[in-house]
Amino acid sequence: MKTVALFLFIFASYGYSQEAIKYDAVKNNITKKQQYFSKIYASSGTEKQKEVVREAQAYLTTTISDSLFSYWYGTPWNFNGTTKVPKQGTIACGYFVTAILSDAGFQIPRVKWAQSASEPVIVKIATNVQRFRNQPMNKLIDYLNKQGDGLYIVGLDNHVGFISKRGNNLRFIHSSYYHPETGVMPEPLEGHNPLNDSRYRIIGKLLDTEMTLNWINGVEYK
Repeated sequence: MKTVALFLFIFASYGYSQEAIKYDAVKNNITKKQQYFSKIYASSGTEKQKEVVREAQAYLTTTISDSLFSYWYGTPWNFNGTTKVPKQGTIACGYFVTAILSDAGFQIPRVKWAQSASEPVIVKIATNVQRFRNQPMNKLIDYLNKQGDGLYIVGLDNHVGFISKRGNNLRFIHSSYYHPETGVMPEPLEGHNPLNDSRYRIIGKLLDTEMTLNWINGVEYK
């Protein structure tokens, strides 16, 4: 315990908060888990590989939803925000999305994707991509309620974020320019937020078999 306390004191003296240290530990655990899945997948037959993919999908969904998102909640929004450390500095919506993906272990061009339009990114990594133009929010909600649980990525007129679906519990997770002092937050899909107010929405399901295999095998997205 004294050793741990000493390390925390040393890191704190260099500007690292205890939250940042814990977040680094989460990322390190993700890396170890990715290496574990990669090793098992490479040495398994076809049926076992399918099982490994399903386990990896469940692991990533839970880790992103319950761990990575939570650390980022409360990190302020700024149009020029690019922080890599939760609750230190500010973060724009695109950088938040690519931070989550890269911290989850996906080999993506974080800066380039953060600065690009959301649609080509969504088309590249997601499946079951659907577009909603000038349609009320209930159309999107009806669509999601017919889909499986999991994580979705959604692009808007000038914004991007995630949607988490667990049964009938739907949450929009994003770095909000409507509430810049709060920034990263989960909120209902309906209400005063960019998702509800946007005229255009493109949404895709994350963590299909191909995307999960890319994570397992460390495939780089160009």
